[in-house]
Amino acid sequence: MILAIESSCDESALALFDPVRGLIGEWVHSQIALHQTYGGVVPDLASREHLERFPALLALAAQQREYEAVTQIAVTYGPGLAGCLALGLAMAEALALTKNVPLIGVNHLRGHVWSPFISLQADSPAMFTEKLRDLLPHLGLIVSGGNTILFLLEEGGNLRVINRTVDDAAGEALDKGAKLLGLPYPGGPLVEQLALKGDAKAYDFPRALGEGGKEAASPFSFSGLKTSLRYRLQKMSVAEIETTKASLCASYQAAVIGQLVAKTESVLDDHSDNLPLIKSLGLSGGVANNRTLRGSFQSLAQRHQLPLLIAEPKHTGDNAGMIAFAAWADSVHTQPFCPAQPAVFEPSLSL
Repeated sequence: MILAIESSCDESALALFDPVRGLIGEWVHSQIALHQTYGGVVPDLASREHLERFPALLALAAQQREYEAVTQIAVTYGPGLAGCLALGLAMAEALALTKNVPLIGVNHLRGHVWSPFISLQADSPAMFTEKLRDLLPHLGLIVSGGNTILFLLEEGGNLRVINRTVDDAAGEALDKGAKLLGLPYPGGPLVEQLALKGDAKAYDFPRALGEGGKEAASPFSFSGLKTSLRYRLQKMSVAEIETTKASLCASYQAAVIGQLVAKTESVLDDHSDNLPLIKSLGLSGGVANNRTLRGSFQSLAQRHQLPLLIAEPKHTGDNAGMIAFAAWADSVHTQPFCPAQPAVFEPSLSL
């Protein structure tokens, strides 16, 4: 029985996970309303909110009879905001000392890697290992406000980064584009809503795809896209922006998604000796909730006749369910001494 803690940014989250039954319970407090006034996450306020909210969440978790059966504490140890991570780690160490159980450190991104597999394990826990074997090597894309990473989850649990952004993340680009358009924080979902009413071909925004069909070789890049939108808006009147905002959003979003899909497909098309035969495709991270992106990946998977695993909406953002699952999955499905294994900490006052 694993009790997991997530506090990397602006969500305070706990989860209980039983390998035999799946996730027993999940508790999350979101800070979106708190940070909306400032147009983004304020680290000091986020840390203070974790300090205030975690006791109530822990009280809810402790009401579950499974709480007394906890044999392991899992906690996000990075990446994230230092102050926020410190609070989660302090709480995790205190609980590990109190219960006299091991403390496992989980990389936040590793949680996103495993998140599309949570529902697969929940459907048939006893068959999960066999089903997982048929899906590896797995090509996955993490798309969030802070990260854009294309990775390969190989047999034995080894993780290989294939591509990543050199500047802004895709989610960050959507949020910053929304801010330029005068939309409130968080702007990514609002861009998606307006885009449904607009023409995605109305404006031609850059996609940083590389030259000569070398999409896979060139990294993700979204800062130029954001600059292009700024220059476009500077040439337009306020009235013109308001009347064409839906098409601006649709075209801007299409440039973001177009790059994500093109670079992912270029890896699927790479039949050189550098990559093994990919058996499944995955999508995770907060931006994975975008319906247009999900639809594009469904089409991509169909073109390449691959099963597609997309994290459930509640497991796309920051959540403790994926941290608990990653702690278990890495311990069970990662080869001994593999660098991808989670860090194991002895609960002590020096952590």
